[in-house]
Amino acid sequence: MKKLFATALLSCSLLGFSQFNVPIASPKQKVEQQFSMTKISVEYGRPGVKGRKVFGELVPFGKVWRAGANSATKVTFEQNVNIGGKDVISGSYALFVIPMEKEWKVMLNKDANQWGAYTYDEKLNVAEFTVPVQKLSDKQEWFEISVNPVDIHSAEMLIKWDMTKVAIPIKEWKPEMVAKIIDKLNEIKQIEKDAAPKK
Repeated sequence: MKKLFATALLSCSLLGFSQFNVPIASPKQKVEQQFSMTKISVEYGRPGVKGRKVFGELVPFGKVWRAGANSATKVTFEQNVNIGGKDVISGSYALFVIPMEKEWKVMLNKDANQWGAYTYDEKLNVAEFTVPVQKLSDKQEWFEISVNPVDIHSAEMLIKWDMTKVAIPIKEWKPEMVAKIIDKLNEIKQIEKDAAPKK
């Protein structure tokens, strides 16, 4: 009986521990932002500065970088967008950059499930553009990507690490078509509201 009780106790303990993870050096992060009629999500690893010189050493200038740590950064658009001046259809993409001192080249790649940039193939890029580098006034210890609304039709994807920031502009693709769809959706909502039983 004692053995049975001990086995049951051990099983419960192991079951409890199975819900914990070993801490990792570059924690995973997923951010989501409502955009236009749908949303944008970004999944990435967050390395820390940890006293190192980041850009130009840890992350060399002029070389393809995964824009984060571990798996390549994955960006998902639930509707067609214009990003960095390039039209991109809805779907998931790997985000790669080539950092330079004054500007970054940004690439969206069809292979959204890569580890690092080891199998990066530029032939799979669906969009390439450059964005200027900005200087942060305060140090950003942990690498961070955020998506912030500019207005109801546009947003900015901000990448910040150490003393560096870049802003990637995102807009609706074919805004006149999106406006027509939104008008129709509003008409449907009004019809549903008018048809609802009065209390």
